[in-house]
Amino acid sequence: MNVLVGANGSGKTNVLEAIGYLSTLRSFRHTPDGALVREGASEAIARGGFGRDARDLRVEVQLRVEGRRTVLLNGKRPKRHSDVAAAVPVVGFLPDDLDLVKRGPALRRDYLDDLGAQLSPTVGADRAEYDRALRQRNALLRREGRATDPLTLEAWDRRLADAAGKVLVNRLALLGRLVPRLESAYRKVGHGGGSLQPTYGAAWAGASPIMEDKAPTSGEYAEALAAALVGCRARDMEQRTTTAGPHRDEPGFLLDGMPVRSQASQGEQRSVALSLRVAAYRLLEAHHGIPPILLLDDVFSELDLSRVSGVMELLPGGQVFVTSARDDEVEIEGRRWTVEGGRVT
Repeated sequence: MNVLVGANGSGKTNVLEAIGYLSTLRSFRHTPDGALVREGASEAIARGGFGRDARDLRVEVQLRVEGRRTVLLNGKRPKRHSDVAAAVPVVGFLPDDLDLVKRGPALRRDYLDDLGAQLSPTVGADRAEYDRALRQRNALLRREGRATDPLTLEAWDRRLADAAGKVLVNRLALLGRLVPRLESAYRKVGHGGGSLQPTYGAAWAGASPIMEDKAPTSGEYAEALAAALVGCRARDMEQRTTTAGPHRDEPGFLLDGMPVRSQASQGEQRSVALSLRVAAYRLLEAHHGIPPILLLDDVFSELDLSRVSGVMELLPGGQVFVTSARDDEVEIEGRRWTVEGGRVT
């Protein structure tokens, strides 16, 4: 248990963000890589050593204001960046976690994809392939618009559809694994009230059951998107962007059958957001056989004591990093670190 104490703006969250980045290779605040580099510098380097099952892992990342980053795992470039996420499981509880349920679906899509990548490098690789195909198709549409060559567009449609089928199956499979843990967490954090269930909307794929026994395969979903892309081709050329696919899907949650985003109280929404993090933690713990590293960024000032105690009871035994502006807010025992002027002592 590590408690980082310091005034606002002293750099506490930067420490947690660095730890999280060395696992997921993305900022938990969704900050672009270039913006993570210190003002006035051209690059930044983060290094972390992780011990697990008597094996030491060393992750190094060089970020540049301009140009691509460099990632090393034990001194070598990994074949897939998703290998890093699967090697170092991390879960963060953040002050803006409420956005997971209050804002649009993009954050919920990222939640599923990031968690899936920590469970399997293949999941991360599938999403990366979809993102590459989507960028290329969109670049073609932006450049050519209505004059886009149908044969060239069809080639990108096929690649995008094949990747999309895998992305959707991965997300639905993950939701299926999350359901029991999500329900259990909400009973504890939400003080026993209400039935919490996930939903998933993918208009291009038709009905998307959350992993029922006869759920469509990735190939069937790929064919569904290929057909949908043909149907919206004229619109895509007009709007110069791809309007169908997993990047437009809408994961959501129902509490007692009502949409959490629009119908739940703020207290209920906060309990759902906490439950999502708890469920992710428990799923990663079961998968890896060890508790993930837990990052708690200033959550004690945001939560009432009953929710804090509920969360801590559900997350025993692992390494924890907690930030707070006031030491007396964190009523847990652990090593205290002072953060001041960007330094930890």
